[in-house]
Amino acid sequence: MLSAAIEENFAKLDLRNYDGHKDEVNCCAFSPDMEIMITGSDDGRIRVWNRVTGQMVCKLKGHEGAIKSVAITNDSKYFASAAYDGNVIIWRTRNAEIVHTLSGHCRSVETISFSPDCNLLCSGSWDNSAIVWNVEKGIAVYILNGHKNMIQCCIFSYDMKYLATGSWDHTVRVWPLGGNRGMDAVKVLEGHTGNVHAVAFSRQGMLASASWDKTVRLWNPAKGNLLHILKGHEGWVQAVTFSTDGILVASASDDETVRLWDVVTAECLKVLEAKAERIHTCTFTPTGTLVACGAASMTLKIP
Repeated sequence: MLSAAIEENFAKLDLRNYDGHKDEVNCCAFSPDMEIMITGSDDGRIRVWNRVTGQMVCKLKGHEGAIKSVAITNDSKYFASAAYDGNVIIWRTRNAEIVHTLSGHCRSVETISFSPDCNLLCSGSWDNSAIVWNVEKGIAVYILNGHKNMIQCCIFSYDMKYLATGSWDHTVRVWPLGGNRGMDAVKVLEGHTGNVHAVAFSRQGMLASASWDKTVRLWNPAKGNLLHILKGHEGWVQAVTFSTDGILVASASDDETVRLWDVVTAECLKVLEAKAERIHTCTFTPTGTLVACGAASMTLKIP
């Protein structure tokens, strides 16, 4: 059962439009306090917004080609962008200065994610590889090979023990970080019958994967075993996130709904009408409000 506070937040959901991009909006990321929002578009531009006022702070050009993914560090010191040109750019949030241009992939970079301690950045590409970068030095630390198709999503666990990647080969790979990094220690999670489009860790260590097979799967990443299959969406599942307490998981789909699930019982507790053409991101705020955003058009819509 959903708490009264969460129910109240859902009842108050209202949409705000963010106009300005000249082509489709592909990606969106929020600072932990939800005050900063970064968006990327097929127009090759990155826009930085003050989400509280709804005003654009700046628009940036650094890539050649569509922006495929954006991310921001937990301390909001840096944000990053990845693009069709095969590069990743790390920017200083304070003044939008380019800190590093990371060149290591030979095809479009589809996904990026910062580590919880802000020291590492993972990028995943159409070249079937993931690269883990040192943020301060701008150098590659690990190059991860093994997927048979493009890597669509990546995420670090909160305890920094694992990195998870999801691929169009229908698998999720859980890579150990630190000491034991042999290929025999990599967990290959199989079961999805469509492209894996999103992965998320809970603070308690559970892993969720969302797929174009219209399901979400919950895993124990340490053992590599399946815990639950969440069924109910009628379209591709594009985004997934855990609540801060790890009790709920939210999934967003092309069926224009966001579903809230109990991670213990796998019961769908709530179906929300998303009111967006295609949802790129869903996340819980520190206060427990669920924010879903996205657009296949030039206007981003979020609560």
